[in-house]
Amino acid sequence: MEQRMARRLLTLLAALLLALSLGQPSATAASFSNPVKAHKGADPWITHHDGSYYLVTTSWTDVITIRKAPTLAGLATAPGVQVWQGDAASRCCNIWAPELHFLGGRWYLYYVAGQNVADYNPTQRSHVLESAGSDPLGPYTYRGQLNPAWMLDPTVATVGGQLYLFGSVHNGTQNIVAARMSNPYTVSSSFSTISTPTYDWERSGAPVNEGPEILQRGGRTFLVYSASGCWTPDYKLGRLELTGSTPTSASSWTKRSTPVFQRSDAGGVYGPGHNGFFTSPDGTESWIVYHANDAASDGCDNGRTTRAQKFTWNADGTPDFGTPVRLGAALAGPSGEPAATPTAYTVVNRNSGKCLDVTGGSSADGADVRQYTCNGGANQRWRLEDLGDDTHRLVNVATGKVLDTADCSAADGADLRQWSWLDNTCQRFRFLATGGGYVRIVNQATGKVADVADCSTADSADVRQWSWLNNACQQWRLTPG
Repeated sequence: MEQRMARRLLTLLAALLLALSLGQPSATAASFSNPVKAHKGADPWITHHDGSYYLVTTSWTDVITIRKAPTLAGLATAPGVQVWQGDAASRCCNIWAPELHFLGGRWYLYYVAGQNVADYNPTQRSHVLESAGSDPLGPYTYRGQLNPAWMLDPTVATVGGQLYLFGSVHNGTQNIVAARMSNPYTVSSSFSTISTPTYDWERSGAPVNEGPEILQRGGRTFLVYSASGCWTPDYKLGRLELTGSTPTSASSWTKRSTPVFQRSDAGGVYGPGHNGFFTSPDGTESWIVYHANDAASDGCDNGRTTRAQKFTWNADGTPDFGTPVRLGAALAGPSGEPAATPTAYTVVNRNSGKCLDVTGGSSADGADVRQYTCNGGANQRWRLEDLGDDTHRLVNVATGKVLDTADCSAADGADLRQWSWLDNTCQRFRFLATGGGYVRIVNQATGKVADVADCSTADSADVRQWSWLNNACQQWRLTPG
């Protein structure tokens, strides 16, 4: 017992010292550990807006989903809300590398997509969506294709008052290109090559420069990019600095001769790359988000997980990204976060304002799911668990059982109830954004949605499945807490 207590005290002391060494008192932010996203974690992008983090990653499917949470730790268990689905054969599928940028009061979602063909890679093109308002969850409309030819990893940045688009194209080697934009969805110049893989460390597996990301501080502009083949453990980050006046000219950029972030065999981190940057909620810290593998033999697929860590700045004004942190290491969260991280959600009907509730907190298979006045009870709290295929199971906190469509019926009016987990599609649901912070809850087996019977506002009104009617009785808010 004494040895266990001693080990526990040493563990707590080590966590405290780590937090202090990172410059963040442990009591002022929620702690977290990597991975931030374990399923479909490649090519991550995080932004912080209006008190919440938003995380978007490669899906490899025809949909884009976004996770939202008040803390970085909360992103690990936040539900993925679908904000877009491929809307044309030429851009239906294999969505890669989405990014969110807030420009002129709207969100623009840049991404790569192509056709659903056996050899899909040659059909990949860069595209952009535009939000209707200031909510990162949309709704979004398609604004256009950014380049008629193959181009990956689009990102945008304003330099000297001018908006630029950066991406990666293939011309014998895979290079980084740049062009001017007249607005967030219109390219207004030809693309020029600004970086090619010239050093040996940029050519492991294949000569590759991709995933350009702009980092600006103190009047200086850096471009951090991914180098070498993404299928190798030597995928890594390099850095350019804008030392001239023309971002579309290669002569205006100076490349650092050595990598700035790479594998850590001691930490069990391989192929760290395709990063993004974000700032802590209070604006005092710089953070990097990236994907990596936990084995040297892992490849360039959905096995990659999303990781994040704080970085610092050197005395000469350049960024110091440090060494990739080992999976599971306890880290202090970004400065200015709330101290509490949500572990479950209430599911609140838009029409009635009442909560999705397991009747009486019964633990029995078949117990009815209804709406009821929100009271904070465990039978009204749900863990929204990502199943790795853009679907979730809704696990009741009180009972440990899941939301289930009775008898796997496809009929309108089929009851929604709780049941033991059977791992079938009748127990899997998608969350589709409907605007205003609400979603529709769509059953994977039937395509029908959670609906309050007869649009009742009464306590104990039944919740069932029904065809989508686009009314408030079929829309729900996922509220952490």
